[in-house]
Amino acid sequence: MLNVKNIALDPRLQPLSFTVKSGEIVHLIGPNGSGKSTAIGLISGLFSADGQVTLEGVDLADHDLASLARIRSYMSQQDKPHFAIPVFQYLSLAFTALGEVSETLKQQAIDDVCDCLSITDKLTRSIQQLSGGEWQRVRLASACLQVWPSLNPDAKFLLLDEPAASLDIGQEAAMYRLIREIASQGISVLMASHDLNRSLREADKVVLLQQGRCVGVGAPEDVMTIEQLEFIFATRIIKIEHQGLLSLIFVD
Repeated sequence: MLNVKNIALDPRLQPLSFTVKSGEIVHLIGPNGSGKSTAIGLISGLFSADGQVTLEGVDLADHDLASLARIRSYMSQQDKPHFAIPVFQYLSLAFTALGEVSETLKQQAIDDVCDCLSITDKLTRSIQQLSGGEWQRVRLASACLQVWPSLNPDAKFLLLDEPAASLDIGQEAAMYRLIREIASQGISVLMASHDLNRSLREADKVVLLQQGRCVGVGAPEDVMTIEQLEFIFATRIIKIEHQGLLSLIFVD
């Protein structure tokens, strides 16, 4: 279990506490500037702040960068690097912290992830020649490979900061299939999301933030009430159900 206790970085994030169970998918939601990226960055262990983050009872602050790389993967918001290497070489960097791993298992994992994200035909292309959506899928593939259970038995959780950015609806659907596959193998997933409908359908738990404050933690249907969302996003919202699926419609 991942336990987040009173993490804070004033003024961007006020004390925030919640837990993530093994295999649970948790979405951080809220308007721009609400503290989603700050929270994920702090939970990654790469940045120091107030509060505590523990995994299976062990403080993440007690891990060095090498051990952190084995137990979690963190995909931040960022631009392309300035160097130019082929996609397959970029993906191979995900294995550097994993020690000795069978080449057969590596190749199978790459095949599975790249096939899911439809980037197999991009493997020999330079990362500098990718579109925004292609680069986002390559970065997502790398993050997933780092914690792929067959390659990394120490992996515990996957942190994704707005992974759907630059993806079209088909690519986004593929991304969620991949996330569900990873979670089904016991990897906890924590991600920032702007798509409230996806959060309503895909998340096991949501953490709702507003101006750096947590205003709700729990099951999507409990936290994402019309009254709460209308107040926080300052717009009228209608919730409908069609063929068993709940959807939010935003009205001017």
